[in-house]
Amino acid sequence: MGGVLEEVWITGLGLVSSLGEGVAAHRDHLLTAHPPIVEERRFAPYPVHPLPEIDFSRQIPKRGDLRQMGPWQRIGTYAAGLALEDAGIKGDEALLDETHLIVAAGNGERDMQADMTILRALAEAAEPDVALNERLASELRPTLYLAELTNLLAGNISIVHKARGSSRTVKGEEMAGVTALEIAARRIAAGQGRLFLVGGAWNGEREDQMLVFEMGGWLARGGHAPVWAREGEGAGFVMGSQGAFLVLEARSHAEARGARPHARLAGIVSGRCNRAPGAAAANARELLAQLREEVAGGIPAGPLAVLSGASGVRAAMREERAFLDGLVEAGLEPAIRAWGSMLGHGLEAHVPMGVALGAAMLREGAFPPPFDQTGQERPFTGAPERILVTGFGHWRGEGLALLTPAR
Repeated sequence: MGGVLEEVWITGLGLVSSLGEGVAAHRDHLLTAHPPIVEERRFAPYPVHPLPEIDFSRQIPKRGDLRQMGPWQRIGTYAAGLALEDAGIKGDEALLDETHLIVAAGNGERDMQADMTILRALAEAAEPDVALNERLASELRPTLYLAELTNLLAGNISIVHKARGSSRTVKGEEMAGVTALEIAARRIAAGQGRLFLVGGAWNGEREDQMLVFEMGGWLARGGHAPVWAREGEGAGFVMGSQGAFLVLEARSHAEARGARPHARLAGIVSGRCNRAPGAAAANARELLAQLREEVAGGIPAGPLAVLSGASGVRAAMREERAFLDGLVEAGLEPAIRAWGSMLGHGLEAHVPMGVALGAAMLREGAFPPPFDQTGQERPFTGAPERILVTGFGHWRGEGLALLTPAR
């Protein structure tokens, strides 16, 4: 980043997914080659990575707060609390007063029971138009709709955890997560804030969203397969419930309060193209060149650990595979891991999850074994010195982030 005034450190991680909650659960599962946790029957023919049973009251103690939140808001608010706790900020009024919030969020959740009631009534009504108006007036409550507005996730995090800095919500599926991190990193680098809570959440167990993505031809069908092995009818993404929040902090601020960092966010860049054949791969190559120019010291030639956000959607994955194969021509030796094979696809939360996993691996000094046996993911030995995180949107957008140890 040109004119960098501050290094961006990652000092807190809050993770929730099918693998459990917290950094240790995710680190241990991924590093020890445990299989993914997948539900294949409940939403057949669509597999999902379901959320385990979580006592949300541990981070959201007031019952009234819990009652008015949909599942995605509970997931996000809970993960945000874990991140604040991990960073040593939770409950510290002075630090929370200066904690800025940037959330990547989609639309709120529908009341599926109310939807089904209305649809059944319409099927039996002599005058469907009249019946629809009557049902909409009686079944849909304005308060329910308002509680599900996109920016209510940020509002609930502010209310529950008392983060009192500025608040911003970003929409736009996978690229919303990239943008949220990019905004926070650039503000820290420019001296426009010292402490940020950034992330997103996704409820992957939603029939209404499955309908939307199935109509777009983006969902994987049948038995679960690793990302790189999804072909033919099995191509597409597998939805995974997850929340991922990170505390990004100016190095000087973190050192002054004695915070121990997980990693340094050395650089993050994003772009968008029309997704004509070859366009996304070319765009990602330009982003890589930009990243190497902006990061002090560039990205040295040699082994490079790569956490790929590949979704399994055929066209997007073809583009990312072309980009990843081209890393060798750029003097890099990539060892790739597509975390979507293990956690599923998290839309707005997907890239924050990848960056958080990379930060956890750098602090641990280890990189996981391959998540599949297609040959796309080669072994990596030793402690990674840098991790490249990729984020190719299933429909639009490309992003790259570079993580290094914080020293």
